[in-house]
Amino acid sequence: MRIGLLTEGGYPYVSGEAGLWCDRLVRGLEHHEFDVYALSRSEREEDGGWVPLPPQVGRVRTAPLWETVDDGIVHGRRARRRFAECYGELATALCAAAPGDPARSSEARSSEARSSEGEPEGQSALEADRFASALYGLAELARDEGGLPTALRSETAVRALERARRAPGAHRSAREARVPDLLAVAARLERALRPLSLDWYEDDDLGSVDLCHAASGGTGALPGLLARHFCDVPLLVTEYGVRLRTHYLTEPDSSPAIRSLLAAFHGRLAAETYRRAAVITPGNTHTRRWQERCGADRAKLRTVHPGMDAAPFAEAGESPECADPQTLVWVGRVEPAKDLVSLLHAFAEVRRAEPGSRLRIVGAPFGPEGVAYLAHCKGLAAQLFPDEADGPHAVGRNPVSFEETGGPELPSRADAYASGALVVLSSVVEGFPTGLVEAMFCGRATVSTDVGAVVEAIGGTGLVVPPRNPRALAEACVALLRDPERRERLGAAARARALELFTVEQNITAFHGIYLEILSRAPVRRVVLDGAGEPLPFGVPAEAHVPGRWSDAEARAAARGGPGAVRTGPGWATGGGPVRATTAVSAAEGASR
Repeated sequence: MRIGLLTEGGYPYVSGEAGLWCDRLVRGLEHHEFDVYALSRSEREEDGGWVPLPPQVGRVRTAPLWETVDDGIVHGRRARRRFAECYGELATALCAAAPGDPARSSEARSSEARSSEGEPEGQSALEADRFASALYGLAELARDEGGLPTALRSETAVRALERARRAPGAHRSAREARVPDLLAVAARLERALRPLSLDWYEDDDLGSVDLCHAASGGTGALPGLLARHFCDVPLLVTEYGVRLRTHYLTEPDSSPAIRSLLAAFHGRLAAETYRRAAVITPGNTHTRRWQERCGADRAKLRTVHPGMDAAPFAEAGESPECADPQTLVWVGRVEPAKDLVSLLHAFAEVRRAEPGSRLRIVGAPFGPEGVAYLAHCKGLAAQLFPDEADGPHAVGRNPVSFEETGGPELPSRADAYASGALVVLSSVVEGFPTGLVEAMFCGRATVSTDVGAVVEAIGGTGLVVPPRNPRALAEACVALLRDPERRERLGAAARARALELFTVEQNITAFHGIYLEILSRAPVRRVVLDGAGEPLPFGVPAEAHVPGRWSDAEARAAARGGPGAVRTGPGWATGGGPVRATTAVSAAEGASR
């Protein structure tokens, strides 16, 4: 099977967010061929290079989202009119308020009140169809005429947004947008829609794969949508975090108008992606609920937990007695969302109840904000816990230590988890808690805040408290510090649960089955032949690989409607004439294209 793996800011780049998961998937499914289509988010990401690619990666094609690309084409009158119509429809769909929204204009609400009971849903479907038509119309314009990047940055785009925000029925936040807001929205939309201008959607590119697998939603899934639109390639979407939720969490400084219009875009794009996808695989129930909220059909949803390598944590998991019974450990990326301030205040209460306890905070700061937050936490720890000495001739030390892995004392994350008897998570925002699963592999009991997919991950193998509640966090920690037998039982149960649900093997097995399920339901689009004239895998019926009367070349040609064969099925099942597959391009050659 030939898979088109679609990524944004991830694989095959070294610094990619989902790169490790993609690498494990590609290496685990070694019997399939992968073509990687990667969107990069920054110049630093590209400068970091790629991870070593396995031989089953046939080619890699990349495109930057951070760099403005201009094909030098200027639209004529007809193309400008075509762009204005499509972009105007897109802007109208983004500015329209949802039926029943209190922000809708009084005229729209009055009209809605006079309408029949089923009409609001029809209006919502109409806006969804309008968005989809506009999106594919822009893609077709880019394919036929080119020049889309320039048009998306033109005054025509801003004027279309201006007209849409003034139209009857527009959302209140959209109506309040000013020219700077519209300019910002147009710039953000231009960046998000850059995949529409790529030359990836021909028969010898994404059109030649059996299946597109998008490793994320949003802009990263756009190439898959267009491959389905132009070439009828089935689409699989995997998400461990929903882009619309990310937008809500990462746009606090934007004006309400910008937030509203961009949220509408991400929401409409998510709904269209879910509508067109053959199967959607959320990584956890928390993400699944968000997908259903964005319009995903439950019949298409298959929850597949992320696969993690348990081998580095096996030694710690098999030797739980080596842990310091008085040490609490926090491991992660230092940033405000992790709420280390609440953890420090909670540890102050733990320290009063258990004077010999110690807290190890292991992790590096993320970005300038993380560096400032780490400095703040160190200052708070110095105020809450003055250095203490065991005697008059001993050097005092703080019971809270800030450390990073990679040194002689903590060479790896497994060593960090193994150093304590209890692992703590204090986050106020969390997707899938990878750190908790690593602690579970190590057989450690955990105390966590109830955010994201924490409860789903740990099940009943750890204690869960409300976020931003230092007292509850402290009480749970003290309860486990004082009960080593309970701690041991929870740690053993946590390790068993992690090995059952969150290993690389279960993840790969699940996706292998989903690939086969999608291909079994997808009609054969055409015959694909290799250089020797032989059908490529999944370009022929599966029976052709079974020894017997199906295995000879003449029977295979007859089964596929070849020369001299009598076609007994409909035309769509047999396809047209053979299409020669392009010669496999190496990863290095694919990147330079």
